[in-house]
Amino acid sequence: MFSDLDVDVRPGSGIGMFELGSSLWTILDMLRRMQHVFPQVDVKYDPDASSTTPIILHLRPHIDLLFSGKHQRLRTICIRKLRDTSPPVTLRYKDAILSSPEEVLRRVGVSRTFGPTYQQNAGEDLRYPGIWFSFEEDGLVEGRAGTQSEDRMQEVKRVLVSQKEHDTQEGDALGEVAYCPVMDGDISLAVVKVSIRSSYTYKPALTSEAKVHDGVILHFYPSTAKPIHVRLGVTTAQDLMVDLGAPLRIHYKEDDRMTIHASSRRTDSADPGYFYNYFQHGLDFLLSGTTHVVKKIILHTNIPGSPLFQRYKRCNWEIEGKPEDDEDDTPPRKRFYDRFETTSHFLNPREQPPPSMLLDRTDEEDNVTLPSATTRLYGYDGIILEVSEASQIVSVTLF
Repeated sequence: MFSDLDVDVRPGSGIGMFELGSSLWTILDMLRRMQHVFPQVDVKYDPDASSTTPIILHLRPHIDLLFSGKHQRLRTICIRKLRDTSPPVTLRYKDAILSSPEEVLRRVGVSRTFGPTYQQNAGEDLRYPGIWFSFEEDGLVEGRAGTQSEDRMQEVKRVLVSQKEHDTQEGDALGEVAYCPVMDGDISLAVVKVSIRSSYTYKPALTSEAKVHDGVILHFYPSTAKPIHVRLGVTTAQDLMVDLGAPLRIHYKEDDRMTIHASSRRTDSADPGYFYNYFQHGLDFLLSGTTHVVKKIILHTNIPGSPLFQRYKRCNWEIEGKPEDDEDDTPPRKRFYDRFETTSHFLNPREQPPPSMLLDRTDEEDNVTLPSATTRLYGYDGIILEVSEASQIVSVTLF
């Protein structure tokens, strides 16, 4: 049974329970708990650009939520089919009712509530800072001929809310979201720094390989927040509790399939440890069961269509190398959306990708089928890349 939808409109900020700048993970997690209000949610994205695709959540029949492609932040909210009564929808602005089953929202009503705009031609959408009103179900209005009285009585078909900062950015409808307070406390960037180890082989040819045994530097919103350096073999469970708060889950079983990449001297069978799962940050930490220090760090990309999609929030990670010289202040980086072949060459520039291990995460789930359920694990010195069939990096493991 549908519930009535009664929401307030906040130009430049949000509509109802939906706040601009919220993460895709947060919104979907909220919708999962509100199935009585939104029983059906459609997730739409471009499978050919899965790591950077903008994502639309369609909450039938009234609401469309557009998320930015890289940071997966709510950028635009659209309320449509205002006259559809399944369920009926009521829009409020401050203390006034804009639209309801009894009140039809028309051009004259918008003008009375919000005042004049720069749009003067008959039939054009009415745009205000952070909100605009459309008189067509889909697409932009081209303008039409009509008398002034006819124009005044045009019925509003869609209401869209976006950040006020984007009103002046023409052609940036799919751009990223500007900082807003709802982001506070979220990780803005996770930086993995690598060094290049050089050695001579018997040929003797010089080979280079990335070495990662330090950890990750976590940057937060707002930008004035102090970064946190989580160090392998140093940071403790108590440190994580202090810096990141309590994990959403503590898991006491390690995935034995990962031990294929460990050398005999670093076999973890005697100390399987336990995981701190920070789904809200896109991070996992494996801690020693005896010393309680961090042994592994896993950063998740949250790619649509992958087996772990929506289990973790997207972690905006970068792998950073050393600058070529002391005067270079822009060290080379590989980011979460770079293809595997590019990142692999960055980690091991003189070699082909290492042998891989096949992983099917749906083996652990009942009644779950995905078109691309399998991934491959590629091991380097101190780092493991989990790669989809489309050469997108699904996760990065540091050990």
